[in-house]
Amino acid sequence: MARALRPDGPVLHPEPFSGDDHENLWTLKAEAELTAHGLPRRAMGLWETTTIGPFTIAAVPAVDALGDPQVSWAVEADGIRVIHLGDTMHHGYWWRAAHRYGPFDAVLTPINGPTVCFPHCQPPSPYPSALDARHAAVAARLLQARTAIPIHYDGFHAEGFYTTRPDELARFLDAATGEPYEVRTPGLGEELSL
Repeated sequence: MARALRPDGPVLHPEPFSGDDHENLWTLKAEAELTAHGLPRRAMGLWETTTIGPFTIAAVPAVDALGDPQVSWAVEADGIRVIHLGDTMHHGYWWRAAHRYGPFDAVLTPINGPTVCFPHCQPPSPYPSALDARHAAVAARLLQARTAIPIHYDGFHAEGFYTTRPDELARFLDAATGEPYEVRTPGLGEELSL
């Protein structure tokens, strides 16, 4: 990440939650990595908006299976609106996000619906820890997407900790059939124009 930022470019992140080191395991790990690289940071509260250069960026509430601080990032520049959903699960903020920052020209949505079994999250849940294909297809519609771009699929698996089902993209394409948005699946390194 350090190479992708200009020297004074800040790393935006959600405000921390309270809790002990056990509860904040992944958050503390990320903070240590940012500190080690000397990257400037800015915590953002839920629904907070900032402007950096031509970009207006909003921290949209999100929910993950681990209970870590989580946001989706809504970004607008030159009248184009994009939201990156990150690792979020299905939740009820979609309509507010669409009302405040949409409609979206593109929604980047996870589709892999992994189940997790981390040592610090026991007993494990059998439910997806991030959007699966069916939930992602609905989320894109509720966010009033013009284009849905599936992310987080093919290759995410850590035996005993993180499990996904095969054919994630095919399931998403099937779930998105008949939806009012276009689905685009760019190849690695391919540029998209919105």
